[in-house]
Amino acid sequence: QVQLVESGGGLVQAGGSLRLSCAASARTISTYPMGWFRQAPGKEREFVAVITYSGAGTRYADSVKGRFTISRDNTKNMVYLQMNSLKPEDTAVYYCAGRNSQWITVVPGTWDYWGQGTQVTVSS
Repeated sequence: QVQLVESGGGLVQAGGSLRLSCAASARTISTYPMGWFRQAPGKEREFVAVITYSGAGTRYADSVKGRFTISRDNTKNMVYLQMNSLKPEDTAVYYCAGRNSQWITVVPGTWDYWGQGTQVTVSS
């Protein structure tokens, strides 16, 4: 069983930056695509960014493209989300996820492992 633990959330002013981290309990995540999703109050969980197992490929939601960067360090079993130029509409609980498949999807229900989430609040 893979356990994922997010950290790095907090309160930031609009225009600021945060870096989220996701620590995995198992070295096997180096063979998994990893992703970040978010859920705002009263809304469904939505895709933010995904990275292939090697780190060579990434994909972003249109709403964060050019502002967020996903990366990973397989030697440390870590995944990161660098968030710049934050906006109030980025406020949400952010979740790290892993998928036991070589294929990437943006549908939350198709991912196998989830962290507990970290709150990001952007004030205007």
